[in-house]
Amino acid sequence: HSEDVMTQLPKTTKIDTELNAGWLTIWFNSPENKNALSEVLTQDLIKVLNAVKQDYSVRGITLRGRSGVFCSGGDLKGFKASQSGGATKESFYKMNRGAGDMFDLVQSMPQVVIAFVEGAAIAGGLGLMCCADIIVVTETAKFALTETMIGIAPAQIAPIVVARTGLPIARRIMLTGARFSGADTPDYNLSDFVVKDATEFTKVEASIINGVMKCAPQAIGITKEILLSTPHLSREAQKDFAAERFATAIMSDEGREGIASFVEKRKPSWAAQ
Repeated sequence: HSEDVMTQLPKTTKIDTELNAGWLTIWFNSPENKNALSEVLTQDLIKVLNAVKQDYSVRGITLRGRSGVFCSGGDLKGFKASQSGGATKESFYKMNRGAGDMFDLVQSMPQVVIAFVEGAAIAGGLGLMCCADIIVVTETAKFALTETMIGIAPAQIAPIVVARTGLPIARRIMLTGARFSGADTPDYNLSDFVVKDATEFTKVEASIINGVMKCAPQAIGITKEILLSTPHLSREAQKDFAAERFATAIMSDEGREGIASFVEKRKPSWAAQ
């Protein structure tokens, strides 16, 4: 595909990337620590996302893990080494703040982001999953927010999990060490689809991709901006922001093509003909 040639993906060590017909799959590949969010894996993820952030030929992104596991959360062995190695409160502050920026980058990608969870999404891995637009889990995948059980707090992910589950459920799972499986996730509002295995996921993913490809790429990015930005604004500022983004969209080449295609009863240029 010509679009795949245009997109230059950076070299990475703890992530594998596959770009196929405008859809990017990012595989976490750090089997020695169950795809934990080590410094290297996190930096790899940031590099790849920044490389495609302005690239509208990339229409969507799937996050998943190699070795049958999504992500085991923070790199606890790394934390232990830092605690023993003279790390300061300030250095942990910077590290945690950086994790917050990484989660925000995932959330704010203009593309549609799918998280597919096999094996486990624990602690920060569960937080990372909640940054996606659409979450697909296997029935047997395992979930827990384990931070309070080991004397720390689910810090940067707290508001992200709350936005997904609502406050009462977030309180319950963060404060009681709750462990649950993929089959339970609909009760926690933590999945959009529950599948038996990776084969079934491929079918669900194909159906999601089919829908996304009918939508205009810049319009998806603008819609995500509105969804993520307006909750933090006053009502007047919400209306201003929404109006500005709407006017930008409708006056763009994409907006003109979309309206014309509707009036002329044909498919728009971005939809498969």
